[in-house]
Amino acid sequence: MIETYRGVVYPHQLDHMDHMNVQWYTGKFDEGTWHLFSRVGITTDYIKDNNMGMAAVKQTTHYKAEVHAGDLLVIRSKVIEVSNKSITFVHMMFNAETEAEVARTELVAVHLDRAARRSAPLPQAIKEKCKSLIEV
Repeated sequence: MIETYRGVVYPHQLDHMDHMNVQWYTGKFDEGTWHLFSRVGITTDYIKDNNMGMAAVKQTTHYKAEVHAGDLLVIRSKVIEVSNKSITFVHMMFNAETEAEVARTELVAVHLDRAARRSAPLPQAIKEKCKSLIEV
């Protein structure tokens, strides 16, 4: 797994239950996604230069422990599968001090031609980089 996010829980991210609200888990996982994409070649330049992008089509999240203001978080990610047009990956969020897993999300993202607004094949180089991140 590779580290794709490191940050802190701020008081404004808490809900009425005094723990981080689900919208912030999703936001932190999303930040990790962009670091993972960059690692496999789906960079800002790639998106702009090729008018391509990625669209999330499925996400399943499991909340395992509460996090509170001041908690330090780290996300580690791995690619599970790559196909002709999609990447399936998982993010695991940990308390950086205790190493306890606090949440996990699995996503499927489809490579998108932004002009045609349709799925498009992933370039071979990106598929190869994804395959190199699949743990065996």
